[in-house]
Amino acid sequence: MIPVSRNGLLLIGVLFHLVYLMSIFDIYFRSPLVHGMTPHKIELPPPAKRLVLFVADGLRADKIYEPHYNKTVGRTEELAPYLLAKLRTEASWGVSHTRVPTESRPGHVAAIAGFYEDVSAVTKGWKMNPVEFDSVFNESRHTWSFGSPDILPMFAEGASDRSRVDTYMYPPEFEDFSGNGDRLDTWVFDEASRFFANASQPGSKLGAMMHEDQIVFFFHLLGIDSNGHGFKPYSEEYLGNIRYVDSGVQHLVEQFESYYGNDGKTAYVFTSDHGMNDRGAHGDGHPDNTRTPLIVWGAGVAKTAPASSGETAPGHDAFSNGWNLGQYERKDVNQADIAPLMASLIGINFPLNSVGTLPIKYLNASDEFCARAAQTNALQVLEQYHVKHDQKQQTEMFFKPYAPMHQATNRPEQILARIRQLIDMRRYEQAEQECSQLIKMCIEGLRYFQRYDWLLLRSIVSMGYLGWILYSLLFIFKSYVLPAPTNRDSGVNAYRLGDSGLVAVIGLLVFAMFSLVFYKQHSPGMYYAYVAFPIYFWTDILQQLPLIQHICSSYLRLAVRWRPIAFAAIYVLILEALVYAYFDRRVYSVAFGILAAAWPLSVSAKFRRQHTMLLATWSGFCLMTSVFTLLPVERNDHLGLVIAGGVLITLSGLVAWHFSSSFTLPPLGASPKQAREAIAIDRLVILVETLLVGIATFLGPITSKETERRGSLPRFHQLACWAILIVSTLLPFVHGSRLNRSARDQHYLYRLVTIYLAFAAPFVLLTVSYESIFYFSYSVVLLLWLSIERALYYEKAENQLMAPTEQTRLSDLALQRSVSSTVRPKGAQTFAASRTLGLSDMRTSIMFLFFVNVAFFGTGNVASLASFSIDSVYRLITVFDPFMMSVLLLFKIFIPFFLVSAVFGVLNRSLELPPFSLFLFVLSTTDVMTVNFFFLVRDDGSWLDIGMSISHFCISGMFVLFTIVLFVLSHALVGRVLIPSSGSVKPAKKQH
Repeated sequence: MIPVSRNGLLLIGVLFHLVYLMSIFDIYFRSPLVHGMTPHKIELPPPAKRLVLFVADGLRADKIYEPHYNKTVGRTEELAPYLLAKLRTEASWGVSHTRVPTESRPGHVAAIAGFYEDVSAVTKGWKMNPVEFDSVFNESRHTWSFGSPDILPMFAEGASDRSRVDTYMYPPEFEDFSGNGDRLDTWVFDEASRFFANASQPGSKLGAMMHEDQIVFFFHLLGIDSNGHGFKPYSEEYLGNIRYVDSGVQHLVEQFESYYGNDGKTAYVFTSDHGMNDRGAHGDGHPDNTRTPLIVWGAGVAKTAPASSGETAPGHDAFSNGWNLGQYERKDVNQADIAPLMASLIGINFPLNSVGTLPIKYLNASDEFCARAAQTNALQVLEQYHVKHDQKQQTEMFFKPYAPMHQATNRPEQILARIRQLIDMRRYEQAEQECSQLIKMCIEGLRYFQRYDWLLLRSIVSMGYLGWILYSLLFIFKSYVLPAPTNRDSGVNAYRLGDSGLVAVIGLLVFAMFSLVFYKQHSPGMYYAYVAFPIYFWTDILQQLPLIQHICSSYLRLAVRWRPIAFAAIYVLILEALVYAYFDRRVYSVAFGILAAAWPLSVSAKFRRQHTMLLATWSGFCLMTSVFTLLPVERNDHLGLVIAGGVLITLSGLVAWHFSSSFTLPPLGASPKQAREAIAIDRLVILVETLLVGIATFLGPITSKETERRGSLPRFHQLACWAILIVSTLLPFVHGSRLNRSARDQHYLYRLVTIYLAFAAPFVLLTVSYESIFYFSYSVVLLLWLSIERALYYEKAENQLMAPTEQTRLSDLALQRSVSSTVRPKGAQTFAASRTLGLSDMRTSIMFLFFVNVAFFGTGNVASLASFSIDSVYRLITVFDPFMMSVLLLFKIFIPFFLVSAVFGVLNRSLELPPFSLFLFVLSTTDVMTVNFFFLVRDDGSWLDIGMSISHFCISGMFVLFTIVLFVLSHALVGRVLIPSSGSVKPAKKQH
């Protein structure tokens, strides 16, 4: 194989990680949908002619069930008296448990279609259907839906007959989070009243359609979700919206009963698509997001009989303590169970892709009807199993069926025969138990086929990641550690096997074998890519066996063996600690504590004497920064902390401006007047940036208060916030570009200060609590890290001038052969030409990786974007716009990375390392973490754990791309800078 260049390695790394990022969705989260099933419905008259579905978007179960203390009237009261009265008198109720992602589309799909959306489908669009599926609406004779333009079209466009589903939607601009969201529900209720008025007209075609059977009315009520995002679930706006929805539902039910003459043929279902955490966010698997209410009443619905006085009815646990509903049986369901329940009530086909289990306890029908409903449910799920089984059998070369379904006395046809026999014998309860058992077996069988290729694919992916780690490390050794080869091949064939062609042929044969298997099995195209990478990596590694032998013989000799092995072991242990930190942020606090104490003690006594203040400041700010990862990620708005952080940053800017004359450099060859003018402009830039931070410090909280008071975002404040964000962000780029065009260099401290202040203003604008204090502390720690690393490097350079070369060679893995040009006699060879990576650079790499992870988890958990408050974007935009809101939120999250990339760029030049060498080492080794997260991905158990495991893997898998972006960003941010020698402001050399 042809050796790759640095850019070639980066390209391979990007492609490899992009491809392997998709592996978890092919392995763990393949689409569960199959097609070609025969529909089934209950062959008995249904109890209801029509179904009314209310979905209160974003409503938590506890908020509607538990009593609430009303401060206005000074007493405890129920937020939904009408619905709770129905619960106590004529309804069945419980908690509907959702799954991740707890967003509107997946929640509605689960409740209305009966299946849990493919997790990978969230990447295919937010509103429309990423996959084709059947639903209750599609199987109905006709459906009328009212509500949000974000939800209704997904079911209308996905219907087999588009004319079967009518939609009544308000304009998208109605979804403005700055005002009270109950106006959205008002629109729905008013539109429903107009709808009934039109249907009541003599000779109305609409009226005739509404008197047919198997019809559905769907009311999507978005106000609660909007108020939760805008004001939090404990706010009066959110709780008041629950009261409003309760009264609106009561009025709608009265309209239905009046229109149909109380004929007793209407079934009502009230539920929610997802809940909401206390910070006004959702999306992950937190219990506040996954527990939603379910109240069902009307035709065909069982009434909950109260338990005897003093006794607690079945189904209750600690969650429902304090609801004052202990007398009434709590019948919890999975969200997908709602779809077969609705289909049973109005007698339509069960949705073809439903995996829900019909909650028999909710039905008030004859025993025969309940048994046949369970039988229909089992037949519908069994259809999916048969289709999945047949598909696998046709494609797999060595097919193994699901064993429990092929036992001599437990085949599906035998179970169905027993069910029919039990129904004929009127042993309905036993028949229902058999149906339930068959459904469980079918779902387990479907799960078995979902996991059919796990062993093969996980082995391939593991070999791919391990191959990439070794492949890239060998490249680093060749390029940045070993001396250049001296043979006549000029390095092309150095350290490679003489018969490498045979290895390449074997690799091609292995790939051909896998390709044949995949082709026979009709495997997705990505499978070929999954196997191509490990074959390429390991083929190249085998061809470089001489290089591996040379590394072992040169650097693992007895005299120095313990040092590289110890460093490598410590490095891997630190990577494993960072893996654990994804689950417990307190690890970073412990690490900061260790850095505060251990690093100052590990340096030489001479260094401590010379840099006492630097090390003391380092320890102090490390301890200060360690506090933030002990604080909860879910926090309420605290404008006092916002102002405190902004004031700290503003004061630091004033200090920087005061001392800026010592690190602001005039143009080379400029006259005294030109030099003074240039320095004045540079200092003015710092002052302007500091002023923008000061304005942002008070403008942000003022805007928040105005928004809360007026119920809308003041236009002037909005424009001012946008102006500060744009001007402050662009200022360092514009100023730096001007200096670059004039070929003028900047002192590195000046450049870092301008970058720090430039991003401080937008960060403060987007802050809702202590984040701005973290920004200040984190920035100071980064600058101190840079200063200590530079000082250590200069001390080492001075020591190397006086140390024997043999001692240096034995003590450093990289065979350091020269010293910094800043301390080398005039005329010596520049160090950048011969500087190689050494063991000390491993410390710099792991510190960089540590600070990148602190940026990830310092004020939240990037594995769950819901841990970052969306309230911060309301100072800039309030109309619901998922894209723009996500961009602003991500911009805030990425700001700390801009700082660490700029500091690392300066550090890389200060240490006079070849460009990209440290970045390559970091991205080569971080896949140790990725392999951990790959095997920690879960597709069962707690949905909080499942969602977090996916996020962890994706974050780690994308790190190589993120590292490349950071490197490019560091060059763009830092630009042309001057790196002075230790203790001097005068530049020793230019760094570009």
